[in-house]
Order: sequence, then C-alpha cells, then structure tokens
Amino acid sequence: MILVIDDDIELRSVVRGALEREGYSVDEAGDGDIALTKIATLSPELVVLDVCLPTVGGLDVLRAVVNRDESTPVILLTGLGDEADRVVGLELGADDYVVKPFSPRELVARVRSVLRRAAPPPASVVHDFGDLRIDIRTREVHKRGVPIELRRREFDLLAFLCSAPQQVFSRDQLLVNVWHSAPEWQHDSTVSEHVHRLRAKIEDVPGAPRWIVTVRGVGYRFES
Repeated sequence: MILVIDDDIELRSVVRGALEREGYSVDEAGDGDIALTKIATLSPELVVLDVCLPTVGGLDVLRAVVNRDESTPVILLTGLGDEADRVVGLELGADDYVVKPFSPRELVARVRSVLRRAAPPPASVVHDFGDLRIDIRTREVHKRGVPIELRRREFDLLAFLCSAPQQVFSRDQLLVNVWHSAPEWQHDSTVSEHVHRLRAKIEDVPGAPRWIVTVRGVGYRFES
C-alpha cells in the first residue's frame, strides 16, 4: 500500500487515481497528525510526502517514518523554491523527490523505480579492503572492526561502487544501477548528497576521501 500525504485534496485525488490505474493500493492523509496515525497503523510500502503540511510538518513526518522503519521508501513532494527542504529531506533518509508542478506519469515512474528491488545478492560476498569490510549478504560494514550503520540506499551505493574498484561511474549510471531510475526522472543531486553522507561515515577525512573518489567532470570511483 502507498500512502499519499498532501493537504491539497485535488492533488491527492489525481495522484491516487494515477497510482491505482497502475494497480497500486493507495491511502491518503491530509495533514501531519493523520499521516502519523496511518503510518503507525497501516505500515505503508512507500510514502509520497508533501514537505509543507499542516499540524505536523512534512520533515517531521519523514523523521517519524525513518525512525519507525528506515527501509520504508519516501518520495518528497516539494515546491520549486524548496531546495533546502529537499537537501534536508535527503539527509534525513528520503529516497527521491518530485518538484511541483509535476505530471502524474512522472510520479508513477518514480514510484515504480523506487519500489523496484534489485536481484537478491549472492549467498556470500564479502569485500575486504583492509580497514574496510563490506558484507553484501548481511548488509554489514565494518571499519577497523567497528560496525558502521548505513541507511539502505547508502549501503546500496557503497556495494555497487566497491563491486567494481577503480571503475568510474557517472551520476547518471549510478541513478540507473543503484536507484533503478532514469536521469530524466531524478536529479543527479540525489547521488551527490548520498555520496556526501556516505563519505561522512566511512572516510577518515571526508574532505580528502580515500575510498570514494570524485573524478572531476565524470563521476565517482571506489579506490581499492
């Protein structure tokens, strides 16, 4: 079930209709309080969340979703001038965002890409790079023997990069292979923000990264 949270009843109706035509089960909430109640009782598979909500703000609702179960994907709905909210939302754990006004077709495509799951990992794949150990099967990362807690998409990004050390991937390639999205549907700042957050967790000096290196004008590579 997909939970659509927005105080605009007409927008909710349009979004609900578009999703239901694609076969998704949909419920709605018009403010933050109702949203929190439905999140707790319905355990949605995905949340479409407006940043600007009455009673309880959208970012506070996002925090509640992530604290309850960080594996629940969230797509933010934001205005043209809400770049700061988009950045904060990604930092808090949102998977994607859509800028209003948007077409229902675009939103459905993003929902489909966020929900699409990668193939199950091999039974046992462990990448050991000395100080950094990445277990694909258990989704665990250790740095000098100390566990590092990564969000779902942060781990997916790290696992993909480390599977091909030294190979440079563009942001568009990472959107396709990690987010299972298309560059025309999703801004590449999503990749940049996740790289920034991942570096803060695994690098000794995030500003001078050892593991995830920027190749100027191209993208990123993992240094083995």
